[in-house]
Amino acid sequence: MQKDTNRAAGAIDAGEALRDFSEQAHRVLASRLGKQGTSVARVKLLLFIGHRGAVRSIDLVQGLGYAPRTVTEGIDALEQEGLVLRTQDKVDRRAKRIALTEAGAAALAVISPLLCDFAEQMFGVLDASERRLLAGFLQRMQGRLVEMEAADSGAYV
Repeated sequence: MQKDTNRAAGAIDAGEALRDFSEQAHRVLASRLGKQGTSVARVKLLLFIGHRGAVRSIDLVQGLGYAPRTVTEGIDALEQEGLVLRTQDKVDRRAKRIALTEAGAAALAVISPLLCDFAEQMFGVLDASERRLLAGFLQRMQGRLVEMEAADSGAYV
């Protein structure tokens, strides 16, 4: 019983350390983005659309884990600023495709160096070998989460 308790405590400690790191990284990034007049949520939307091309709202909901209303409000704001454009989906006339405009691509190009600098500063404390190890650990843990999620939903992985 003591072994299981120690094992659980180690897992809980690791989970808390990962959560604390994630929350602090988010705060630091949010502060830096705020100084540029933008937000983490807004940048996530722009990055998602920029990497995938024209997407549907449901793609954003599923890909980012945001509530549908949050995505709609975010896209409305980006559209009002001329950063994205909604167009009719050629396959499903009920759906709209959301793509970056030239202004949206330019906004992303402006913020990309800040994101790169943030990542370099944050991971600069690790050497290349440590970064590869960390990436491997996180990929394994991500795979485990996918398995757990599938088991919770009754799906097979």
